[in-house]
Amino acid sequence: MKDEIRVLGVDDGYFLKNKKGKVLVVGAVMRGNRELEGVISCFVENDGMDATEKLIRMVNRSKHRGQLRYIMTNGLTLAGFNVLDIRELSKKTRLPVLSVIRRKPDFKSITEALGHFADKRTRLALLDKAGDIYSHKRIYFQAAGLRQSEAKELIDKMLWKSHIPEPIRVAHLIASGVTYGESTKRV
Repeated sequence: MKDEIRVLGVDDGYFLKNKKGKVLVVGAVMRGNRELEGVISCFVENDGMDATEKLIRMVNRSKHRGQLRYIMTNGLTLAGFNVLDIRELSKKTRLPVLSVIRRKPDFKSITEALGHFADKRTRLALLDKAGDIYSHKRIYFQAAGLRQSEAKELIDKMLWKSHIPEPIRVAHLIASGVTYGESTKRV
């Protein structure tokens, strides 16, 4: 794996919980772990079910698409509980997808939080479909389209200023800065 591969980091902007509306999602196109080459964006519905389709469209329509080698997301959900299907995202973009999270998910709490959704079973099935959860260097991840060893190598190459891979950290800074008025450090 080259040091300066192009990776798309994805995170959502600030939103109010349990409030309907559109939420900004930012994609930071990084060359290696230090060079921002571009920014792409879309909007997804807060607590909706359109995140996978919107990300597929955002990636495939981007002028950066031909150079991208991986997609990294900040977790499996955007805009509240708008659950990503990372397997579908990988298949339809023809790019490996790595979903990174700080803490191991508490599935009991997640199941309780999804209790008021009429399509709770569908959302839980998408979370389950993402596959096994692995740990590496103080973070957890799920992968689609790449082996566990390749995912760990990608994480190692994309770390720089924190234990969160740089493409995700940069996407978070941009998304929170645009939607909240200033960036927040916590990813």
